[in-house]
This record gives sequence, C-alpha cells and structure tokens, in this order.
Amino acid sequence: MKTTAGLALALLLALAPVPGARAADGKIAVVAAENFYGDIARQIGGDRVAVVSIMNNPDQDPHLFETTPGIVRQIAGAQIAVLNGANYDPWMEKLLSAAPQPNRKVIIAADLMHRQAGDNPHFWYDPATMPAVAKAITAALGAADAAHASDYAARLTNFLGSLKPLNDKIAAIRGKYAGTAVTASEPVFGPMAGALGLKMRNERFQLSMMNDTEPSARDVAAFEQDLKDHQVRVMFYNKQASSKVVQHLVALARAANIPVVGVTETAPPDLSYQDWMLGELSDTEKALAGPSS
Repeated sequence: MKTTAGLALALLLALAPVPGARAADGKIAVVAAENFYGDIARQIGGDRVAVVSIMNNPDQDPHLFETTPGIVRQIAGAQIAVLNGANYDPWMEKLLSAAPQPNRKVIIAADLMHRQAGDNPHFWYDPATMPAVAKAITAALGAADAAHASDYAARLTNFLGSLKPLNDKIAAIRGKYAGTAVTASEPVFGPMAGALGLKMRNERFQLSMMNDTEPSARDVAAFEQDLKDHQVRVMFYNKQASSKVVQHLVALARAANIPVVGVTETAPPDLSYQDWMLGELSDTEKALAGPSS
C-alpha cells in the first residue's frame, strides 16, 4: 500500500483524542481498515457501535490507498480497531501506534489465523477467517460494554448461522469441481480457490502483479499459453487493479471462450460479507460449468 505515512503520523499526533473517548453519540467507536471487517463489526455490534470502514470503495485500487486527515482522526478515536495484517494494511498499524489508547482493542486477522508477512494476505477469502474475526469482535465488545455482552453473543450466534449457505455452496462446488485447473491475475481469490479444491496455475505471475512488479516475459507467455491451449477452466481477475497486461490476458481468455470472473478486494456498497461472497461463488460456479474449449 502506498501512503503519505509521515504526514499522516504527524497529523495523528496532533489530532489524537482524549484516551477512552467514545463516539459522539455514546456508541462504541469501531474502525476497520477494510469494509468487510467493518460489516462484521456492524452485524455483531448492532446499534451499540459506530463503525467506520476506511477502505470502502470497490472502484479504488487498494494498493494505491493514501491516508487523509479525516481518516487519521477516525483511526485515532477508535476504541476497537480491526485490520487485516500480514503487511496488507501497514498504514493502519502505524496510525494506531502513533495515538495509543490504553483500553483500545486491536484485532488483527493475520494473528487470529496464525499468518505473517509473505503469506497470501487475502484472508477474508478463507472461510475460516470471518468466524474467528467475529468471535474476537464479540469478545472485544463484551469487554468494552459488559452490560450488553449477551446481546453481542446472540448476534454472534446469528452471524455464524448465517454462514451456512456460504459453507454449503463451497462444499457443493468443491464436490463437483475439485481438481479443476484455473488461473488468476492476482492471488486475491486464492484462499477461496483452495477451499474449493481448485488447482491454481500461473502463481508467479500473480505474485508479480500483487507486488506491483513487472512479470517476466516467461511468466506472461506461460499464462497466454494456458489460455490459448485451454489448460484452465476459468480465469479470475482483480477488478480493482487491472493493468494493461491483465487487460490483455482477460481479452485473450474471452477470445478463447474461457469464462472470466471478476473479484474485488473490498465489498460492494450495501452488500453484507455473506452476500458478497455468495455472489462471487455463484459467478464461480456458473463459470466452472461454462465452456472450456
């Protein structure tokens, strides 16, 4: 992520609120680095929380995200903060550290999943991540607002139950298509592809694109050949970070009659995490059932 970190840190020190301050309306102030984590906090917290999600624009390339004074103020006032970790959103950790709150709870998905920098950081596509994050948020809200701990626990139960259609869809796709070869422009969908039992190709190319480095001519050629020879059933691509080489590969896939599925790093507006994932899984299922030659 590219950020104006020095400016943001200086602003944060100047704008840091009184420790332990609540949101203006008395609600628990929760700040999430990414909007899908914010959605989970909202589902668990209900009307007892005021949630701000920093990265919430599905048309923005998350790799080009930059902080602003308004974002700095929001992060500084957080009583509970939720972020991805594993160097996916390092700006969040820096800003939180610059304005510490003695009672602030910081929830890092990477830590919950025992992952670290260098691992595929798109944890929200791993079906095991959101239950762990939801449980951590529930515990943090219960500690901050013990009088309503039972309400948070009840909402957690509802949330976990709401994941059943998602898990059922994953199991159905895996049962029918496990072992099918697919490819992608970036490893965004990688954890979900693994859960579906799909065989991912062109991973060196994907890492280059994720790290904003030029893919080698050899890796580009291998990707092109996979598409031309129909060695893959589906191509996934990150709709928020589509370079010229990716656009070329998408066009090549379509010309070869290989279904293309667009995925994103932030949830679309007004969609819950569950509906977002179900939508992308439905697109994936349809593509896997589509033409392969």
